[in-house]
Amino acid sequence: MDLKVKQVTRIDGAKEALFLPAIFTGLRLTINHFWRNLFGAKDVVTVSYPEEKRHISTRWRGRHRLTRRENGFLSCVACYMCETVCPSKCIHIEAGEHPDLSVEKYPVVFDIDELRCVFCGLCVEACPKDAIRMDSGVISLAYTSRQTFNYTRDLLRDSYDPKAHSNPKYEDIDLPSPTNRAAALPNSKGVPAS
Repeated sequence: MDLKVKQVTRIDGAKEALFLPAIFTGLRLTINHFWRNLFGAKDVVTVSYPEEKRHISTRWRGRHRLTRRENGFLSCVACYMCETVCPSKCIHIEAGEHPDLSVEKYPVVFDIDELRCVFCGLCVEACPKDAIRMDSGVISLAYTSRQTFNYTRDLLRDSYDPKAHSNPKYEDIDLPSPTNRAAALPNSKGVPAS
């Protein structure tokens, strides 16, 4: 079998040693882009952020969010499926007794460390109640400290108002409490024996 060898002739000299042709080619390309961007051609890819938002695909995996039921409770039932399937182990859940006795449990603590998250979407796929989603549309996750990347349960809610909570990490202010045992079991046919 004959191998075909291509002979390359190299030009050595001062012109090639100083990289002058490559420098002038780069300058010409930069100046062409400058004038095209300056006068606003149609094919410019620069986005004037934050005035102009970039188009986000429907399959984009942005910041996590926790969904709510119609009655305002979190949809999460603290089943630990998302924590178990997470490859980077960035989700931490602690379950607690729910005041509504027809609901078994709810997450007292639901923390996601966004610095460890690989945005794979496995937590969304594993959730049986469709409680966690990554379709928040938040794509700019840039902060100045590491602590701000630790998202708590209240920060992950659909309607989070940071001014309404003094310590949003472990408070259950948003969770309505039943007044009596009959109100705790609204779908029950009878009040359980105490």
